[in-house]
Amino acid sequence: MDKRKSLLNVSVAIVFKIVILVLSLLTRRFLIKLVGNDANGINSLYTSVIGFLAVADLGISSAINFCMYKPIAQNNKQKVASLYNLFKKVYRIIGLIILLLGLIVTPFIPYLAKGYSADFNLYFTFLIMLISVVLTYFYSAKMSLINAYKNNYISTTISSVAEIIRDCLQILVLFLFKSFELYLVCRIVAVTIQWILSDLYTKKHYKDIISTSNKVDNETKNEVVKNTKAMFMHKIGGLLVNTADSIIISAFVGVEILGKYSNYSTIVCSMVGVISLFFTPLTSIMGHLCSDGDIKKETKVFHFMYIVNFIIGIVFFLGYYAVIDSVIEICFGANLVMDKSIPIIITVNYFIQFLRQAELLFRDATGTFYNDRFKPIIEGTFNVILSIILVNFIGVLGVIVATIITNLLICHIVEPYVLFKYAYHQKPYKFYALNYSFVLIFCGLLFLTDLCMVQLNNVLLNLLVNGCIAVGIALIPIIFIIIFDKGFRNNLTNLFKSIFKKKKLN
Repeated sequence: MDKRKSLLNVSVAIVFKIVILVLSLLTRRFLIKLVGNDANGINSLYTSVIGFLAVADLGISSAINFCMYKPIAQNNKQKVASLYNLFKKVYRIIGLIILLLGLIVTPFIPYLAKGYSADFNLYFTFLIMLISVVLTYFYSAKMSLINAYKNNYISTTISSVAEIIRDCLQILVLFLFKSFELYLVCRIVAVTIQWILSDLYTKKHYKDIISTSNKVDNETKNEVVKNTKAMFMHKIGGLLVNTADSIIISAFVGVEILGKYSNYSTIVCSMVGVISLFFTPLTSIMGHLCSDGDIKKETKVFHFMYIVNFIIGIVFFLGYYAVIDSVIEICFGANLVMDKSIPIIITVNYFIQFLRQAELLFRDATGTFYNDRFKPIIEGTFNVILSIILVNFIGVLGVIVATIITNLLICHIVEPYVLFKYAYHQKPYKFYALNYSFVLIFCGLLFLTDLCMVQLNNVLLNLLVNGCIAVGIALIPIIFIIIFDKGFRNNLTNLFKSIFKKKKLN
């Protein structure tokens, strides 16, 4: 049942994410064409600033969801209800805190938008974006409850339908009114729809839980507080590493350059969002697996998932590099294509970050996020300082290079160490060797892809041919892994057998 539900969660998520990716590219294209590239840059700046404000949620979602795995497995609805009520109460308070912080930050927005020349009001448009984000905290408890029961495909459907409606409305508004303000108002409409749908679903399927007014016992509350403190650290670290990049580029280089950079980063982030969905819906599944306490079984599954992580990353990121300039030219115009060094560094950066997916999945599932709670603060602070230093010497490249250095020297050392020590009671040295070897292999394959790429007169033909070249090169390490990694090969064979057997039985 778990395997089938996991497959359903992943399949639904990927289909919707691809649809939303296409629509978001169309929306961005029309925003740039009808309102201007400055609006595109300002939109990215707002997203980053509000992302910083969202640190107020303290990572409590992951903490409470982790606490829900065991009572759900034991069918202890009273405890699940008490956690749900705690979650609902806390998130409503957090939504109000974010609103207050947003109002405090609003007067300083123009100072972060270097070179801004558009004719819309920065204060008013930022407040519209802020309201659209604050509203999400009033139904977050319901969405997390659905996910805790391993029904991620339901929450994905709800959020995806709302996003599709938002993108369609934004395209319509841009064509009819060419208004950035109304473009942002569409976000509020979509959030309201998502709120209504999540409310209807939970009332129908979890009425006995959401209608119960149980309070959390002290032991559970202490566990939530402990895990929340750890996730708070991770939240800050993640924001300082990822969200800070756009703000630093906007403040030090300019809104126009941020607009161009955000086209590349949005596409790669959307793509990472698609492939990460292979892992995200599995968190609750792995949470239930890890609650069994079978370390040997857990380590085998982790090794398999890590190799899958690498294989997916190789295929997608080589493909991204091969076609990204053509995609930018087709979607946004040849004038927004950046120097070749930018997509190279972006590709390396996001591959290195993506290679952590399996580790992060098992970290959340095993609850070991508490043991490396101080790592994100060091990581984030180091990244921001290094970014500000390097941006003054090599511009946008400096910001991305700082993130790469941070990930390699901190994240890829600390995270495996904590997972192996506290969850599997092993030393991670063999994993270090494998992990950094994979990074070097990818960089070598990326260099090979760049050498093999062709430049034809037709941009569509360029995209197709270079994409095929990248996939062909990606097959080289995949074939080697299948031939020489017996454990992976056996797990892959067993997986296909189990899927085939279930289909046959059905």
